[in-house]
Parts: sequence; structure tokens; C-alpha cells
Amino acid sequence: MSGHITISIWLFLLLLLVCIFALLDRILIPSTRWFFRRRINKVIEEIGTRLDIEMRPFQLTKRQVLIDRLAYDPKVIKAIKAHAEKNDMPIEMVQKKVVSYAKEIIPSFNAYFYFRIGYWIAKKIARLLYRVRVGLFENDQYKNIDPDSTVVFIMNHRSNIDYILVAFLAAEKTTLSYAVGEWAKIWPLHMLFRFMGAFFVRRNSGNDLYRRVLERYIHMATQQGVCQAVFLEGGLSRNGKLQEPKLGLIDYMLRGFDPQKDQDIIFIPVGINYDRTIEDRSLLRSLNSDMKKRSLWFIFKTTIGFVLRNLTQMLLSR
Repeated sequence: MSGHITISIWLFLLLLLVCIFALLDRILIPSTRWFFRRRINKVIEEIGTRLDIEMRPFQLTKRQVLIDRLAYDPKVIKAIKAHAEKNDMPIEMVQKKVVSYAKEIIPSFNAYFYFRIGYWIAKKIARLLYRVRVGLFENDQYKNIDPDSTVVFIMNHRSNIDYILVAFLAAEKTTLSYAVGEWAKIWPLHMLFRFMGAFFVRRNSGNDLYRRVLERYIHMATQQGVCQAVFLEGGLSRNGKLQEPKLGLIDYMLRGFDPQKDQDIIFIPVGINYDRTIEDRSLLRSLNSDMKKRSLWFIFKTTIGFVLRNLTQMLLSR
């Protein structure tokens, strides 16, 4: 016995989409996740044997778990209740706002991306633009640092390339977590920075609730031994000189620190300097309010010219 069933084209396409989704959900996506998880674990095992400062379990914890832990931190909950009472708002609405702050701040650290992709990109860009030289003093003292301590690198900030340069130089020793400003939220930079372990900070924010959430995240990361890098000036030096230090992040790290119970926090100074940075002329022009603002086309053309000249010099020197 045979027969034909006729269905409309839209119903056929709908059934086809359902079948494709079921196939992806049950077979392909789990297999892909298993494949990448296996590669990530392999990288973690390989890198973990040669890092001077090991990756912490906190960095490998799922991001959603960290978001929940931060949003329901006892001190954050206390701040939520105070904010709701002060502004006559429902606690649920304030809680929702805190969750959005936590999602904005917490990174999505990916060990495979950090060491296999991010390191390669940072290395190529740093060597393309500059000849990098490293001077290390009192290396024996660094080797004697307690491996359970929290290490914080304190640095000056001369260029936006500092982020790339520091990631490249430190990748053989440790993973770094550092704060980046609103400028890094543009697509696709924000995902790259998150994968590299950076957390986003609203500079000069007067929102007490936001600052409490940020404080608790930095406290959590420091307490869990995450190696961090801090640009002490809080922004780019526009004239090449050291600026007045901004101690907000350092204060968050040390606030509530108990030397009798907590592990040590080791601060290591790092100096970064250049013969010339890409932004030199732009930074100097910004100091003079009478200077005419350059067009985006001029900035693009000048930057490409600078990169090409460096590339030519690098090729000719070989």
C-alpha cells in the first residue's frame, strides 16, 4: 500500500530546520565542545609545567559561576539593599543591575586563545613595530617568591601597545589579568581582551554600587592568587613623563587584607619605555588646545606609513 502526502513548502522548511537543530544539538555541538575542551586541557597541562607563576583555578572557572559568585557576594548583597532603600527601588531591579555590572567586568579567560593565538598575535605585532629589549634585575629574588603568593606587576603606561607588549613578554612566565577602559569595548577588541583575561573598568565612575561590585571582583581575584598587571598612572602619559599615581585598584586589592590569614601580595615594578610610540604626535597635540584636530583619514594614513617604514627597515636589516 502506497500513497503521497503533500505539505506546503514553509512547513517542509520548518521541519528541515528542526531536524538540523536537533542534529547540531545532539551530535555536532557536543562533539565540537569535546574537541576544543580536549585541546584546551592539553594546552593547560603543557603550559602549566613551564610557567613560573601557575594559572589559578579561579581563572579556569566558568564565567557564569564567577558572575553568580560576584553578584551574590555578601558585601555586594549588603550594597544592593542599601542602594534599593536609598533610591526607593525594588531589590530585584537593583540585583539585575548588579548582574549586568558583573557581566561587564568579569573576563572570559581562555587558555588556548591566550597561549596559542593571543601570544602569536602579540609577538608578531610587537616585533613588527619595535625591537624589544628586556632588562631583568635580581632574577634570583623573583625565583624565590612563594608560589602561593599573589603577584602584581606595577607599570607605567606609555602607549596602547603596552597591553600587547606586556602580554608577549610575560607569556613565558605567567598569565596576566589587567584593567582596560571603555575604549576597548569596541567590536571585536572587547572579545579579544576578555579571552586574554582583561577586565573592563569604567574610569572615573561615581556610581557607588558599580564601584562596590568592581572592588569585590578585584578582591576575589587577588585573594585567589590571580597574577595581575596595574598601570599605576591610570591612563596614558601624554608627555612621556610619569604621572601622579592613581591608587584605586591597589586600594581594592589591599582593602580587607589580613596579613595573618591571607596569602602575601608581591608588588613587582616594571618600567616600559620607547624610542618613539605610535601615538607620540597625537598625544602631544592633545596637550595644545589650539591645535587643529586631525582627520581620521590623516591618522590612518600616518599610522600605515609608520608601520610600513618599520617593516621595510626590519626586512632590510636581515
